[in-house]
Amino acid sequence: MKTTRLILVGGFLGAGKTTLLWEAARRIMENGQRVGLITNDQAPDLVDTAILLHNNIKVSEVSGSCFCCNFDGLLNAMQQVREEANADIIIAEPVGSCTDLSATIVQPLKERMDHELLISPLSVMTDPAHLNDILSGKTSGMHLSAAYIFMKQLEESDIILISKTDLLSTDELTALKEKAKAKFPEAEIMTVSAITGEGIEEWLKEVSNRTNAGQRLAEVDYDIYAEGEAVLGWLNSTIELSGEPTDWDAFAKNLMQDFSSQFDGMKAYVGHVKIMLESDENYLIGNLTGKGDTLNFRGSAGTGSKARLTLNARVEMSPEKLEQIVRDTLNTKTTDSLAARIVTLRCLSPGRPNPSFRFDHIVTN
Repeated sequence: MKTTRLILVGGFLGAGKTTLLWEAARRIMENGQRVGLITNDQAPDLVDTAILLHNNIKVSEVSGSCFCCNFDGLLNAMQQVREEANADIIIAEPVGSCTDLSATIVQPLKERMDHELLISPLSVMTDPAHLNDILSGKTSGMHLSAAYIFMKQLEESDIILISKTDLLSTDELTALKEKAKAKFPEAEIMTVSAITGEGIEEWLKEVSNRTNAGQRLAEVDYDIYAEGEAVLGWLNSTIELSGEPTDWDAFAKNLMQDFSSQFDGMKAYVGHVKIMLESDENYLIGNLTGKGDTLNFRGSAGTGSKARLTLNARVEMSPEKLEQIVRDTLNTKTTDSLAARIVTLRCLSPGRPNPSFRFDHIVTN
């Protein structure tokens, strides 16, 4: 089998990784290469996977646990996309709350898959607002243990990839890059905007031509790490909607605004709330990555009598409370002319990370 390049993109919830994956995949394909994507979550029914499949890209989903705790699942997913897509390049996105990727994923892959993979430097994508706050010694609204995970992700990165740069002025971006470089001098600091496309080609060129992956190992306290994941309730659900002809865009925006208002009112930290509303071949994507001012939408589901809603929520509260909010909010949208049937709903708090492998040294090839 031919050698395949693996690009691993980590980073905390809400950083914009999936948007980058799609944009990067599109550019790779335009360049004449074949690409496959691997998504990862603690439960199935990912909005990210649904979005990518709509764009006719081969996607494999590792669900039920993170890559590090299901290393064989990651290997199987890579094998699948290599065979089915004949992929020249695989881009893999681990769970947003995962860290210690260098020790538990990159080093084992370097040792076991050296003849089959070209492993790119570990990129860790970060939202600029969160990054600035964390580098200033704050928590950016997160639980202290979740902020610990955020910092550890940065510590082990080969490339710190600052996202959403269209939201910053030139001076603000320069200052943030200098601040990150002062804290993490061994990491390369790069910037991208999925909205404008700025920086994506430069990042792709960097990760497509280097193989010095996993040059740092972070010292991770797994008790704090486990707590940082467990403070978030994780919910994945699919819902069938049917009734009188409905403006699905208005429905989706009203639903997300209701969620946002409730979480803001509770002062609950939002990792992300994502929806994908599909009607026939049309779809709308909604994304909330913090307070209400982060809410954004793209696409259109149009008007129709039937739709399918995929919902993913990662919010700092108990799974039971999160599930109740979702069910109650959906009930408020149910009328005599519109029915909502929950097809699947999984709500959980992640268990303690238990990686398949954890290297205490850098593998040199």
